Amino acid sequence: MPYREFLARIRRFFDGPSEHLDLIADALAKGQLQKPVKPMSDYELAQAIREFRNTPASPTAIDKLRSKLTDKDRDGR
Repeated sequence: MPYREFLARIRRFFDGPSEHLDLIADALAKGQLQKPVKPMSDYELAQAIREFRNTPASPTAIDKLRSKLTDKDRDGR
């Protein structure tokens, strides 16, 4: 499945098992979260994941992460 490669990339930002990582994996598997249409640098992805991890793991947190991943104005255009 295409999301697995993106999930592997996200896993690099976690030291081990995490409720947040489980939430991301579940949302990707169910199609509630998708990899960005526009490529993200590792820095941008790390920043989005860091912000996500600073909030309690919840559906609301996934919504916020989704908005970061789909932000069409990320590159300032």
